[in-house]
Amino acid sequence: MSLDVVFDVAASVCLIAGALLSLAAGVALVRFPDLLTRMHAAAKPQVLGLLLVLVGCALRLRTGVDITTLVLVGAFSLATAPVAAHMVGRAAYPHEDIRTDLLVTDELAAHLDRIADEREPSAPA
Repeated sequence: MSLDVVFDVAASVCLIAGALLSLAAGVALVRFPDLLTRMHAAAKPQVLGLLLVLVGCALRLRTGVDITTLVLVGAFSLATAPVAAHMVGRAAYPHEDIRTDLLVTDELAAHLDRIADEREPSAPA
């Protein structure tokens, strides 16, 4: 068995696993009950699925320019997905979109008044 066959089999395994993780993330976005669980489903398995697809593409393409582009796509995805999920969660927290009965630890509850005051425009003096 040649090295090309091994790379192609590894690439196909990575591509299929990444596609299944991305599919699971999409199904979870539809099925999960509230915003925080949907954000978790959008951020974690989607990014891992994308990284597996990128690794599969890199194993299949095997050229320097293509691999560099795939590494940049993966790096930007890893840098932006957690930050975007965090900001969506912080923006949605003061609203009624979050089921607090499902939270194990609610670290923002003590700051809810301050968050609500920052969102309301102050009246002119």
